[in-house]
Amino acid sequence: MWPRLRICGHRTVDTTLGYAAICPEDVINHHRSFIARRRTLRPSEEYREPTPQEWQDFLAHFELRKVALGVCARDFGTPCVHEHACIRWPVLRPDPEQMPRLKEIHANLLDRLQEAKEQGWLGEVAAIEASLAAAEQKLAAMRDLAARHATVHLSMPDFRTSAGLLSAE
Repeated sequence: MWPRLRICGHRTVDTTLGYAAICPEDVINHHRSFIARRRTLRPSEEYREPTPQEWQDFLAHFELRKVALGVCARDFGTPCVHEHACIRWPVLRPDPEQMPRLKEIHANLLDRLQEAKEQGWLGEVAAIEASLAAAEQKLAAMRDLAARHATVHLSMPDFRTSAGLLSAE
């Protein structure tokens, strides 16, 4: 890019890019060729059909994401690094129906904060304050969700039947 940039006499890449017309069709074709090149470089085992056990493990992951305050949106195959203390975890999707539970947790945190301050446990004070801030943020998110619309529980999708792992009755 730099040699062309010098030839064009432009000082910034943005000026040069202004002359390049990019059509959606070009982007799609470039993406397809990238995928084709990548597949030739990668082991073919990566593109095989999953085994029944691998598929079961994948489906089970979504069951493990269900927690008391909502659903943890961590990536497939990643463990819970918070030992299910998800209140601080930014990818916790709070369930507005669990607001009473979170209010109890918030009240408990306030009690623990008072005790920590009285005892001079400064490390505990800092940790509880971080948890309180997270709890308040989650409560605000729950209120926002509840105000926007009523929650419709569609349950977790069960792909086992459509994937041929369970017989459809």
